[in-house]
Amino acid sequence: MYELYAFATPNSIKPAIMLEEIQQAWQLRPVNVRQGEQKQQDFLALNPNAKVPVLVDHSNDMTLSESAAILVYLAEKHQRLLPAAGAPRARVFEQLFFHASAVSPAFGQAGFFNRLASEPQPLAQQRFNTEAARVTGLLDNLLATQPFLAGEAYSIADIAHYGWFWRREFAGVSLDGLPHLARWFDTLSARPAVQRATEKLNAVI
Repeated sequence: MYELYAFATPNSIKPAIMLEEIQQAWQLRPVNVRQGEQKQQDFLALNPNAKVPVLVDHSNDMTLSESAAILVYLAEKHQRLLPAAGAPRARVFEQLFFHASAVSPAFGQAGFFNRLASEPQPLAQQRFNTEAARVTGLLDNLLATQPFLAGEAYSIADIAHYGWFWRREFAGVSLDGLPHLARWFDTLSARPAVQRATEKLNAVI
């Protein structure tokens, strides 16, 4: 049995989808980040960085944070959605790192400066809106040549990227004019595991 400490956030949805895809029993432990529950001492004991998600694997007394690390851990443990070796595996990690270094920071900062900053910051807004549009365009171009983000097969690379596109409105990102990315997003959204995971997390908003 797995426990997932999470909220309806772009990062939290990733391990939820993965657990559904690999058909493992798991229990959602809601952490309301809007109310600051991630800063309470009981949660900080799980993740001193005060971020969701956190996965607890009771089968081996493992507690793990960082959504990409959780995806890799589950993929390797259950031998699903991550190629074993070679170029296909490298392509998955290429997309995981691109998501962590480019997509997630751009979307997160665009959302912050567009919606949450205490006063307008035009330079920051322009910078991160432009970067969010740029990296989104790169993904659309990639998907013009292949069905999934790491190649021909669905993988944890797709799950990693899905989170921010699921919550793209926060960053002010649209899929209009991005037909390949829109096709990919619709394909993932239609997967039963994705639908089950999003339903569970949306219920705790």
